[in-house]
Amino acid sequence: MQLDLIVENARLITGDPARPSASRLGVWRGVVVGVDEELDGLTARERLDARGRTVLAGFNDAHAHSVWFGQSRLDVDLEGARTAEEVHRRVRARAAELDPGAWVTCTGFDPGHLTGPQPDRDSLDAAASGRPVLIRHNTGHAVTVSGAVLLLAGVGEQVLQQPEGGRIITDAAGRPTGLLEETAMSLVTRLLQPESHEHIGACLARASQEYAAEGITSVTDAGVAGGWIGHSPLEFGAYQRARDAGLLRTRFQTMVTLDALRPVDGHPDDGTHLTLDAGVRTGVGDEWLQIGPAKVFTDGSMLGQTAAMTEDYCGHGHGRGYLQQDAGEMRRACLGAAAAGWALALHAIGDAALDFALDVIAEARGRFGRPVMPHRVEHGGVVRDDQVARMAELEVVMATQPNFISAFGGSVRERIGPERAALSYPAGRLLRAGLVLPGSSDRPVAGGRPLEVIQDFVLRRTENGEQYGPDAERLTVAEALHAYTVGSAEATGWGGRKGRLAAGQLADFTVLSEDPRAVPSDQIAAIDVVATAVGGEFVHGGL
Repeated sequence: MQLDLIVENARLITGDPARPSASRLGVWRGVVVGVDEELDGLTARERLDARGRTVLAGFNDAHAHSVWFGQSRLDVDLEGARTAEEVHRRVRARAAELDPGAWVTCTGFDPGHLTGPQPDRDSLDAAASGRPVLIRHNTGHAVTVSGAVLLLAGVGEQVLQQPEGGRIITDAAGRPTGLLEETAMSLVTRLLQPESHEHIGACLARASQEYAAEGITSVTDAGVAGGWIGHSPLEFGAYQRARDAGLLRTRFQTMVTLDALRPVDGHPDDGTHLTLDAGVRTGVGDEWLQIGPAKVFTDGSMLGQTAAMTEDYCGHGHGRGYLQQDAGEMRRACLGAAAAGWALALHAIGDAALDFALDVIAEARGRFGRPVMPHRVEHGGVVRDDQVARMAELEVVMATQPNFISAFGGSVRERIGPERAALSYPAGRLLRAGLVLPGSSDRPVAGGRPLEVIQDFVLRRTENGEQYGPDAERLTVAEALHAYTVGSAEATGWGGRKGRLAAGQLADFTVLSEDPRAVPSDQIAAIDVVATAVGGEFVHGGL
């Protein structure tokens, strides 16, 4: 038998508890066939010398937004802007390059780190000389727009009715300021959508290229085809076209938003299912492109104080936040999807939203059994100990993002106080309770390079360098690596097929200049990604 590839002289971190380390890796037809002596007597079409570098399974980001991320590379970047005038300067510069009437779209805006007044409808009108301006907040749960955009969206000088699950922010006189929260964003985003297959494909290609350079081989995109997060009702088709055109260097799983599903009648014995036409549901696809859970937005963000909490926020006048939809309607829709065979992935940042999410999952499990891949809860901004125990009982996966801590943990702590911050974005508690813990970034809400997120799992330091929460929530480097490989595979229904460098698993691996376990914890992010391979084929760098 001749293999396609043998990598030699490597420091393999296999992720396999039966054989945690090795020095040789064999690949045939995109799959690992063995390591070390399991390869004795076998030849290979190609042999490569890793020169003592560290090789481990490819990183798997279990919660990202790739089209949005790719799109952000084309928008005006507001990251690092600390004053409204700096925002206006960048908007003004882009507007000068555009034709009259063309939109100025911006990303990476963090209003919590601005000094002085916020940009508003009038200041943006002036900066862009009347062109429409759309600023996406880094949380993804709010936008700030110019007066020209409000006019196009049909938002008048007075707000007569607020949308369910969102808010049009007004000033003391009742005039809209240009800030739109949660579901109110759809008033504007619908003006720019649906986006074309070509545009979505270009965004995916850009994102996938960056993923490969960072050692990422698999990504789950948390929301396509509907809601405020989707880009087109035909979005999954755009992924297929991008895959067919050879634009993707990464394996993708997509979560279809709950509102993209519709009632579909079948035989009287089968009833009516809330699903996609033809009964398409969670699990359809292959190792390159697959439909994952149905994505459900139960609440908002802590930075915007729209996440649903059981206690008030700290002195910011937002009460306890809110659910994005009537709880009864949301429950019925979730159970309708679960009845049709969908796994559920419920965005729940506040602890009140998490209570709701776990109630829904418990009912779905009780009525319809275990789904084809785990039910999930996304983010976990505040998670009480009783909720951790309940997630373990229900076999729920929680995808939490430690990079939120380094990006804006200090701002979050100001809003929720130190006691709730100690319960915020858990990691160590989840592992001790026996939960599957994946690695994920929610990119582009915050930076998503896996080595940076792994460092955040280990350090848990805020943007000001302060410790966030108790030490017991910090992971070891080995635990963080496990989360970003094995944990993510198990969370996305691919446990036993990827995440480890062991016989029978997909030959997805990354080559690092150094072993993350052997460098100081604050230098993990500085390690270079030398190469990335998917199915044994290099998609970045090489040996």
